[in-house]
Amino acid sequence: MIPASRRRLAILHLVVASLLIGLGARLWFVQVMSGTAYASQAKQELTEHVIVPSVRGEVLDDTGSPMVDNQSALVVSVNLAELEQQSDGGVAVLHRLATLLGMPYSKLTEETRTCTAKVHQPCWAGSPYQPIPVAQNVSDQVALQVLETPKEYPGVSAQVQPVTNYVEPIGTDAAQVLGYLQPITAQEMKKRGLPETGFSGVDLVGQSGIEAQYDQQLRGTTGDKTVSVNAAGQVTGTVSQIQAKSGDDLVTSINGTLQKDVYNDLANAIHKTEQEGNSGATSGAAIVLTTTGRVVAMASYPSYNPTVWTKGISQKQFEQLVGTPENAGPILNRVTQGQYSPGSTWKVTSTAAAVADGYSLNSDYNCPASVNIGGRTFSNDGEPSMGEMSLSEALIQSCDTVFYELANGIYQRDDVKADNVTSPKAPVQEMQKMELRWGFGKQTGIDLPEENFGTVPTREWLYYFWKDNAHTGQDWCKYGKQNGSYVQQIEYDDCRSGNDWTAGQSVIASIGQGYVEVTPLQLADAYVALANGGTLYSPRVGEALLSPSGKVLEKINPQVTGHLPVAKSTLAYIRTALQGVVTSGTAAATFGGFPLSKVCVAGKTGTAQAYGKQATSVFASFAPCNNPKYVVVMMIPNSGYGADVSGPAVKDVWDDLYGLQGNKAAMPGGRLPKLPHINASGEIVPSTTSVTSPAPLRSPASLAAFTALPVTTSSKARRRKR
Repeated sequence: MIPASRRRLAILHLVVASLLIGLGARLWFVQVMSGTAYASQAKQELTEHVIVPSVRGEVLDDTGSPMVDNQSALVVSVNLAELEQQSDGGVAVLHRLATLLGMPYSKLTEETRTCTAKVHQPCWAGSPYQPIPVAQNVSDQVALQVLETPKEYPGVSAQVQPVTNYVEPIGTDAAQVLGYLQPITAQEMKKRGLPETGFSGVDLVGQSGIEAQYDQQLRGTTGDKTVSVNAAGQVTGTVSQIQAKSGDDLVTSINGTLQKDVYNDLANAIHKTEQEGNSGATSGAAIVLTTTGRVVAMASYPSYNPTVWTKGISQKQFEQLVGTPENAGPILNRVTQGQYSPGSTWKVTSTAAAVADGYSLNSDYNCPASVNIGGRTFSNDGEPSMGEMSLSEALIQSCDTVFYELANGIYQRDDVKADNVTSPKAPVQEMQKMELRWGFGKQTGIDLPEENFGTVPTREWLYYFWKDNAHTGQDWCKYGKQNGSYVQQIEYDDCRSGNDWTAGQSVIASIGQGYVEVTPLQLADAYVALANGGTLYSPRVGEALLSPSGKVLEKINPQVTGHLPVAKSTLAYIRTALQGVVTSGTAAATFGGFPLSKVCVAGKTGTAQAYGKQATSVFASFAPCNNPKYVVVMMIPNSGYGADVSGPAVKDVWDDLYGLQGNKAAMPGGRLPKLPHINASGEIVPSTTSVTSPAPLRSPASLAAFTALPVTTSSKARRRKR
């Protein structure tokens, strides 16, 4: 062999020897130096963390009957992250799944896309990293096919999950009170410090109503389970487990039977008005409160079924629910958010203000057909002169001109120098001080997250109103004309002197019109204080929180927020007058034939005129007269007189409550039921016989072979006793 070849062979031997030495060094490093670390990693790869979701608590009525409950159901979900790994982006998988589920492919693709600023409903509003539910309550056969053929359906899962169920008809009749759930977003999860469960059915959060107000108590606490798995990914055992804690049950003071009746009475009143030719009457609100501040019924019309939010809502459905700024949709809780002029039901505050200003309850006051104040004529709603009458009779006959004169007298003795309002620090007028002390112009603090303030037109309010509309907003100075239309003439005057608090504004406000606006809840709360002798409450829908084992964790009581600055004798005088309204006044015909000897009802009609529209019909009442236990208020805008529209419907509510004219009493004798309880067998025992129980939580027997999978739910081992 030539020397050159020998050198090349020597070099090759050196290279081979170097590779062997490097390989040996690497083997030593891996086995000796890093052995412990790799062993630890190997052990970690043999375990898997599984989030165990909790079952959301139930919302019960005052007898323990469910309004919102949970049922276990088979849910098919799609994981977008896994689908996107397919060569076609998951198109073929979704086509096969759509066929299996019997739904259009286009609908399935819409529901599995993520909502963005440019992508509207239907779409997935939750985290893009969690499974998206596309079908609930599927058959066992469908679930098995998904599970048994994973190659055909990669990224698709079928799991037993708790599904929220709104019990009908109460779920619709009280939709705005109950609120609704929607998939929780990543931002909300981070804000609330909640773990991502990976379960589409439980990554939901209350967005309004009771569901939002008590979301933390209802949702419970998720658990954590560590399982061991083999190389094939099969579960071989449980390493450790932190049990999930089911959410607490919320017992409300809503009476399910009365809630249904009140909603139907409200709806019937609106439908009757429409049938009589008034197509403008399309909405309304009604509420029943105890005189201690508990909400017994709260109805808002129109309503809807809250399950639309969890089953996938289209853009059209969303727009119908929300409505427009001019005509809000059924999602609005008109009891707490609707703002209407109260009309003559407001006169109880004006009476109190007059007495506080020195007017006597023992004097007589003139009730002419009209009065001239500040150069304007104010009439008594077309009624002729009624002569001299007491303040009691003025309330009974609802004489506007008596209250015009009272308001003008108070206005003249007020701080007239402050009537040209140039600062938001202008003092409150004397009459408005009384109105504010009755709880108007502010939130009641009810345990619902949506509530408006209403409007008490004080000088401060007038300053901001003028500032926002003289040259901006409605722009009175641009559109107002001295000799234009009626509206243009008003805008012209408002441009020049819209910041002046005038006598005319005072007298109109005294009968609950003009700029005065209240929510039905505020009006009912004020009448609660009138009925109970002067105590104002922050009302409550929730009554108690029960643990999954049945322990009463917390009793929820209405909070006292103040007392009316009115003598008890004056309040008694007003209550007696309102009794006269029903027996001989503006509501006498309305309550004709009603057995007032069995349950004495006192009340006040209200008819608030609105330019270019029918009046808002209002009726506020309480009973029994001498020992008031309940307050019933109804407001229906754009409908007509209080005695003609709301009044008859309120009479029906009293009949429903006590069962006086053939109807079955929702609350016999006016008695509130006791709290429901859970017995030793885990049964919820209602305080009275109620509706048939919903289907129990189910775990399909045909899925028993898959129970070893790391997919679990916690459930309440609870049955309902009827």
